[in-house]
Amino acid sequence: MTLVLAAIAMRLTGTIKTRPARLVASATCLVILAAATAGCQTTQTTETTGALPVAAVDAPNGSLQRDEEVLGQQYRADPTKIDVALRYAQVLRAKGQRAQAVAVLEKLSIEHPHDKTVLGAYGRALAEAGNFEQALDVLDRAHSPDQPDWHILSAQGAVLDQMGRHADAQRHYLTALKIAPNEPSILSNLGLSYALSKDLKNAEKILRRAAAQKPVDPRVRQNLALVVGLQGRFAEAETIARADLPPDEAAANVAYLRQMLARRKDAHDPRRATGSTS
Repeated sequence: MTLVLAAIAMRLTGTIKTRPARLVASATCLVILAAATAGCQTTQTTETTGALPVAAVDAPNGSLQRDEEVLGQQYRADPTKIDVALRYAQVLRAKGQRAQAVAVLEKLSIEHPHDKTVLGAYGRALAEAGNFEQALDVLDRAHSPDQPDWHILSAQGAVLDQMGRHADAQRHYLTALKIAPNEPSILSNLGLSYALSKDLKNAEKILRRAAAQKPVDPRVRQNLALVVGLQGRFAEAETIARADLPPDEAAANVAYLRQMLARRKDAHDPRRATGSTS
């Protein structure tokens, strides 16, 4: 994937000082959504527009620790073995050890400079570590114009969105959609990109299209709720936000939407902005 919805909210309404509720964006394997992550077993990846969250393996912390120990031993025994190094880097990313994951994949990419799977993983890890320019360079080598990979195109778009280059990001997503029409992870990223560039009408249109795909990832609808709410249709946004979540999380998301919309209203009220009461 990734983006937390707060990233969009802060860009559109100004910084929000209170801690946001658990509003997550699309992403997956996800960043939805992530079917886009080329076969990985994660719940979040750099396939997502926004903060490019660390890939999180669906396993308890104790299991992650055991995996790190076992894979670490296998990796040290033979650091050139592609499957072991990729899995080891994935666990490191899941534990937030981004610099170490980058180091593992950098070494692997030197040993296998033309392996597109290795380059794709290395590019994603660089992006998660905030090395956006280098990530773009590596991801560009992870596929070719005659054999474009929509997973990589979507990941490149997410990196470009992180750099504030939303128009370039949207071109990458649209190219990816020519290869994989109606792929929800691409649509979600494109919708979030439109939101980040303050094109809320197109953002809503694309996110509704993403939400119409089956199966539906709940995070897509949460993103849609945010965009609908930003356009002032709070009752509709609340209904969407409550659709897929447990009652406590739904209530937290709705409360956050209310707060965010109130701040947006204040930001557009010149009397409040200047402190005037006249």
